[in-house]
Amino acid sequence: MPEHTDPRPWLAHYPPEVPPDIAPAAHGSLCDELIAAARNHHDQRAFTMVMPNGMNGHLTFGDVDRLSDAFAVYLRETLGLTQGDRVAIQMPNCLAYPIAAFGALKAGCVVVNTNPLYTGPEMRRQFGDAGVAAIVGIDIMADKIRDVVATSDDIPVILARITNFFPGYVAGIIRSIQKVWTRNLPRIDYPYVRFTAALEQGLHRRSEAASYVSELTADSLACLQYTGGTTGVSKGAMLTHGNLMANSAQMMAFSKTAILPGQETILTALPMYHVFAFVVNLVGFYGMGAHNILIPNPRPLSNLKRAFENYPITWVSGVNTLFHGLVNEEWFVAHPPEHLKASISGGMALHASTASQWEQVTGSPVVEGYGLTEASPGVTFNPIGGGEVRMGTVGVPLPSTVVRPTREDGRSAALGEPGELWVRGPQVMAGYWQRPEESAQVLVDGWLRTGDVGTMDADGYVRIVDRSKDVIIVSGFNVFPNEVEEALASHPGVDEVAVVGVDAGERGERVRAVVVRSDLTLTASDLRAHAATELTGYKVPSEFVFADELPKSPIGKILRKDVRTQFVDAQVQPLLTSEVTR
Repeated sequence: MPEHTDPRPWLAHYPPEVPPDIAPAAHGSLCDELIAAARNHHDQRAFTMVMPNGMNGHLTFGDVDRLSDAFAVYLRETLGLTQGDRVAIQMPNCLAYPIAAFGALKAGCVVVNTNPLYTGPEMRRQFGDAGVAAIVGIDIMADKIRDVVATSDDIPVILARITNFFPGYVAGIIRSIQKVWTRNLPRIDYPYVRFTAALEQGLHRRSEAASYVSELTADSLACLQYTGGTTGVSKGAMLTHGNLMANSAQMMAFSKTAILPGQETILTALPMYHVFAFVVNLVGFYGMGAHNILIPNPRPLSNLKRAFENYPITWVSGVNTLFHGLVNEEWFVAHPPEHLKASISGGMALHASTASQWEQVTGSPVVEGYGLTEASPGVTFNPIGGGEVRMGTVGVPLPSTVVRPTREDGRSAALGEPGELWVRGPQVMAGYWQRPEESAQVLVDGWLRTGDVGTMDADGYVRIVDRSKDVIIVSGFNVFPNEVEEALASHPGVDEVAVVGVDAGERGERVRAVVVRSDLTLTASDLRAHAATELTGYKVPSEFVFADELPKSPIGKILRKDVRTQFVDAQVQPLLTSEVTR
């Protein structure tokens, strides 16, 4: 294979308006950029939360700026927090979330984004590791915080309502439904402060927030973004204000001609506590004056119907499962969004069949990028609005970013040769919170070792092969699950699929596919025959298991580790039926 000669061949494929490098941040901290966005788009809608029945509430940019100032003052003056203290935010997509997150940042505190579905033990581990000084949650999930409060009663808790900032009569209707019909308001038997009461305490002194912001620099810690534990013990990636500013600038630069300031409406179905939506939607699109349409719960997908019907959505960010699910919804296919420019896919591999269906239904592309928590998260992207989009790739490195497929001996891989992706750029984290040894393992001489395997072509376009830990060894040959999943997903009778390795003794491993069928008449023999037309023999699964559903993360990412546990390690029978061939 030929060697790489140009250290940055991808620059030749940038759109003309995209610079090879981003300029250093014009503002001292991310807070300065948030304040500038509010000033430039003061009276425009910044966030609208849409309930499944279409009821909604909204905030303008001015509202978000004013109320986040108030929350910053509450944290500093009432709770006595100081710069660098960690604040856990544990909410679904709701109007209180941006106020709490921006307020914590303006206070000089560190946002610890937390999945609101976490169990008590999971929260205790994360909050204990981060050393949180305050918890901001939502009342419908307040019972989950009880275990934490019981063991750490000195941690103040602030609870918002899903209906905060809705019109009064609408909020009343929703609260009645919650109390009478859904009965999802748990009894709260521990001390807490209402979110709105906290804001009221801070509003009369909101001008003091400016002094906290002035203390911050690009090197100040902004977030502890926990990795989710898919590769072992969950670790807090330390993301600075500079990391987040850089990555937002990098991704917006790549879409400069397609994202018009103050004119975009983006559907935010991914949870904002996830780094993808946090940086792309909450920070990046907010900074461009876009209107974020918040979906508190995207499951079932019919929960998105009113949002698509009532708002001129121009962008959608999501994962493969979201796009795949929508193009199989009758209501979506019958009335696709007419204003949609493009969609951004990340978090997991985008299947070619899904991308093709999406473009057929909507008339607009879904473009894939690549990133990881440790890189804030964006690393590569397909240029939108100019340049060449190459489907099947995750695009080219972002400005000021270098990506290098690397062999096990540390040398650069040849063109087209799979290797671990090493990344260097201003978006790379400062390290893992209180884990110097693990930080040293992944941060080597200014490079981030991603643990992902990929290839790069002569033009600098990157293809993700798989996670290094997920590679299946069959009789000495490497089998990459993503490739097998892509082949199986192209069968019209397959809804979802996950591929894992099963111990085969001296022969290494067998390839097992766990399949959710859209056609219940589909058999293992059918799938094996289909796979044989797409894959070399040793890559074709020797075992098939049919299941009702696959385990997923809150953003819809299929979790192979849980697939292994449910369908391999524990030998749990699938919910529907199984057909295993050996």
